Amino acid sequence: MAPARIVPSLGWGVLISLASACSRSDQPKTTSESAGGSTPVAVTTETASAGTVTTVPVSYESAESAFRSGNYQEATRLFSSYTEHNPENAWGFYMLGLSAWKAGEPGQALEAFDRTLTLDPTHRKSLFNSSRVLLDAGRPGEALQRVERALTTEPLSNEGLRLLGRAKYQLGSVDDAIEAYHRALAVDERDVWSMNNLGVIYIDQGRSAEALPPLARAVEIRNNSPVFQNNLGTALERAGHPVEAAKAYEAAIGMDSTYQKASISLARVTAQQGGLESEPVDLGALSAQFQSEMATWRGSFPMADSTETRDSSVTADSISVPAPDSGVSQIEGLSDSTKASVESVSDTLEDCAQED
Repeated sequence: MAPARIVPSLGWGVLISLASACSRSDQPKTTSESAGGSTPVAVTTETASAGTVTTVPVSYESAESAFRSGNYQEATRLFSSYTEHNPENAWGFYMLGLSAWKAGEPGQALEAFDRTLTLDPTHRKSLFNSSRVLLDAGRPGEALQRVERALTTEPLSNEGLRLLGRAKYQLGSVDDAIEAYHRALAVDERDVWSMNNLGVIYIDQGRSAEALPPLARAVEIRNNSPVFQNNLGTALERAGHPVEAAKAYEAAIGMDSTYQKASISLARVTAQQGGLESEPVDLGALSAQFQSEMATWRGSFPMADSTETRDSSVTADSISVPAPDSGVSQIEGLSDSTKASVESVSDTLEDCAQED
């Protein structure tokens, strides 16, 4: 881990009442709306047929459809054409950025997000998602600047607070990262990714017993997540509860039979158990303990007392955590889409309608 750096924290004294993150104004526009007319304004690609050249209309809607179907390379191509013919459409560049990022082209994604921000400097989603690209590229200082810029106008965005936690942690500011996740949970006490990310940080810092309450609560809320079960198993194992850890690994494998990391961890724990006993662990009590802790955080951050400020958008981030040696369990951290060794820290992905 990089040496800790002191990064100035944001000011939290301003109370701002925010509308839902999924408000109409914060979503990509439909074809006709994004084009600024009552009918779709098409861009064209040329195809040769019987010696003639025919223009095929490509609308915002068709490009977005490719993205929604998971064909990110095609979506990148279509949004590239769309933005070439609609250079003033900020949402076109935003969707180009998302498509390129998902297609594995971070450079093109960052360039597209920057074009969006040139057209609309307050475009929150471009600030957040470009910060994710920068974090993935190992540029946390630049990512932090964008996250703080977005939080200046929306200090109660728990998506932004999760990203703040990622950036601070990558910069080595462990305490600041933990505080950022506390703030995110003060805004939304059901933010499972902040719980998971918090647990992963504790595990990575050798504080596995402290990781149990947030991970127990995350598993309680989302009981079908193999990532959360795997990380709970790791925390239990490292906290000295091999029998309970085996149960968590088995649950993860039951949800995803291809989950190799959980399978390896289960085999290791089973072999190491021998005749050792393991104290039972009351996960329900640990979850209740964590809920009580969160209640105190809400009192510490009074600006987070309005449920209207909860950010339901989910966006994929990851904090990379150093890989353990072969003899240590493998944590999946702050990310649901990535499966690294001591798995990363993350929340979720792009628009507010999506949640993993």
